[in-house]
Order: sequence, then structure tokens, then C-alpha cells
Amino acid sequence: MRVALGIEYDGSRYFGWQRQREVVGVQQRLEEALSVVANHPVEVFCAGRTDAGVHGTGQVVHFDTDAVRPERAWTLGLNANLPGDVAVRWAKPVSDEFHARFSATARRYRYIIYNHRYRPAILGSGVSHYYHELDETLMHQAGQLLLGEQDFSSFRAIQCQSNSPWRNVHHLTVSRRNHYVIVDIKANAFVHHMVRNIVGSLMTVGKGEQPVEWISELLAAKDRNLASATSKAEGLYLVQVDYPEQFAIPASEPGPLFLPDPL
Repeated sequence: MRVALGIEYDGSRYFGWQRQREVVGVQQRLEEALSVVANHPVEVFCAGRTDAGVHGTGQVVHFDTDAVRPERAWTLGLNANLPGDVAVRWAKPVSDEFHARFSATARRYRYIIYNHRYRPAILGSGVSHYYHELDETLMHQAGQLLLGEQDFSSFRAIQCQSNSPWRNVHHLTVSRRNHYVIVDIKANAFVHHMVRNIVGSLMTVGKGEQPVEWISELLAAKDRNLASATSKAEGLYLVQVDYPEQFAIPASEPGPLFLPDPL
């Protein structure tokens, strides 16, 4: 049997999603809990490997098992065996044709900036704090220049192992809810650090240090050295993964759930 899971996690205490030898990733904690509930070793495959400090509200994984369990047993059993900063939101049997990564048609991220003079305490590891005023309208206008299929070399980490810098951005919006500035971006896929590098450059526009058109110049230059610094990991959330309707993957509220108003 192949089972898909919807996973939520606070990434602040983990060295990314992927299982590693010397440090702890979210995958390790999930596989440990699954092995208890399934009563055999389990390996999971995820929709997107998030970096150290990055969070997830809409991560999707799948695993194969010989254990027969009702959906409720997977969710309740796993949540009873997972640490408090990792939770299963849903479980669903899927066909053998489903693959959490390769069946995905799009991924959606949200980057949350707490734009206030004073830093937060309660959400210190869940948002990126920036104290100077940001103009979210200019940031949104600049973001529209990134839509469509383009070469994102200027927003690609040097260590990126992808074969191509071309990605198709479906939507990119920047909005404000009180002191929160939210960058919402969806694409067919992302190169390494693409969202955080885009956000860093949009913030440069939002601070008034560069005009909106500068984003087009960065795309044309295809030079990572010309773009702004990578924004902090703690503001980034993987919030949604899209799949073909045939798999009937459950839809979840994208989150993060602490935002003051629904988007």
C-alpha cells in the first residue's frame, strides 16, 4: 500500500527536511514515528526539500508499507509519536502511480516579514523581522516582472544542482496585513534559494533603494552577484503542493495560521 501524508512543521530546530548523518532533519523524525506505527522501517519521499530553518504547512510525502491501518490510525498514531513541532494534517491511500515529488505540478511558498520597528518575541523564529518601512505596493509591482517562464540565474544559489535555471512562475503577490508583509509565490518548481533570493531583491525595491524595473534588469543579466542578499530562512513556508485531480490529494489551508487575517 502507498500512503500520502500532509505534513506541517516548524523548521527552526531542524537542519532542513532531508535526513542527514550528523544533524537532525524533519524527515528523520517522521520516519522514526512511521516505523513505530507501521511496525517496520519506513522511508518517505517528499514534494520539496526545505532548507535549514524553513517551515512547512503544506508539505506532502508518500511512503510504501505492508501495514494495513485506517487513515485515522496513521494521523493519530503519528502525531502521538512525533515531536511537538512536527504534525500530520491528513493521511490518504494513493495509487502506486502517485509520487510526492514527481507527480507535483506546482509548489507554493509564502514568505512572512514582520515589518515593525521592534522585533517580535513570540514569533521570533516564525517570521523574518525588518525594522525599516517597506512599500509593499512597489514590491508587488516588481514581482509581476517575474511571472511566466524565465531564466532565474540571478536568483539561483551558486551551489544549486538543477540542470536548468528556467522556471515558470504562476503567480507572485505582495500584500500587507497590519505589520505583516506577505510574499506569496507559486511556480512549477524552484531553483535553490530562489524564493529567498527573490524576496531579498523585492525588499531592496520596497526600501526605495532600486526602482521596480531593476528586477527586469536582474533577470536579463543572469548574474547572481547583481541581486540582493538572500533573505533569512525563518520567514519562509512551503504552504501548498498541486497535483493532478486524478490523485484527489486533500486541500489544506495554506497558512501559516498565525496571520491576523485570511488571505
